[in-house]
Amino acid sequence: MKENLKKYLVEFIGTFFLVFTVASAVLFGGNHGVIAPLSIGFALMIMVYAGGHISGGHYNPAVSLAAAVRGALAWAQLIPYWIFQVLGAACAALLVAHYAVLPEIAGCPFSWTQVIIGEFLFTFALCYVVLLVATSPKTEGNSYYGLAIGSTVLVGAFAVGGIFCLGAFNPAVAVGLGLIKSACWFGVGMIALTNLIAGICAALVYKFVEE
Repeated sequence: MKENLKKYLVEFIGTFFLVFTVASAVLFGGNHGVIAPLSIGFALMIMVYAGGHISGGHYNPAVSLAAAVRGALAWAQLIPYWIFQVLGAACAALLVAHYAVLPEIAGCPFSWTQVIIGEFLFTFALCYVVLLVATSPKTEGNSYYGLAIGSTVLVGAFAVGGIFCLGAFNPAVAVGLGLIKSACWFGVGMIALTNLIAGICAALVYKFVEE
C-alpha cells in the first residue's frame, strides 16, 4: 500500500506543476509567443525526469490508460492514478484562479500571499527535482540532471516570475535582489524564509517517495 501511495503522490505533484504552469503561463504570460508552450513542455519534462522512475511519470489519465492497456500499469492502479492526477490538476487550477490577482502591498508589486505561494511552489519544485535526479541512488549516473534542474528554474520564471513573485527560488538570489533594490529587505527575509521552508518540505517528500 505504501509503495502505491508513493506513486500516487508523485503523480499528484507532477500533474499539479504541469497544470499550474499551463494555467499561469497561458492566463498571465501575455503575448510572448513561445513562452507558454516552452514552459509547459519543460514543466512536463522536469516532472518526468524527477518522478518517472517512481510512478512512470504519466501526469495524464490518457497516458495511464494507454500504459494499462499495454500492461505497463496494473489495472487496479488505473483509477487511483486518475484520481490523483485530477486532484493535482484541480488544486493547481483553483490556486491560479484564486491567488494570481490580489491587491498589491504598498511598495511591493505583489501581495505577500502571492510571494509566499510563488516562492514556495517553485523552490519546492527545484529542491524536489534536485533530490530525485541528483541525489537518488535510483538515478545515479544519469546525464540529464543539469538539464532537469536548470529547466525547473526556467519553468518557475515563466510560471510565477513577475506574476506571483520576483522568482528568486533561492535565498542567495533574494539577497542579490535586495542589494540591487529589486526587493525590499523585509521582502528578502520573507522570500528567504519561504525558500528554506520549501526546501525542508521537498526533502520530507523525497524521503517518503524514494526511501
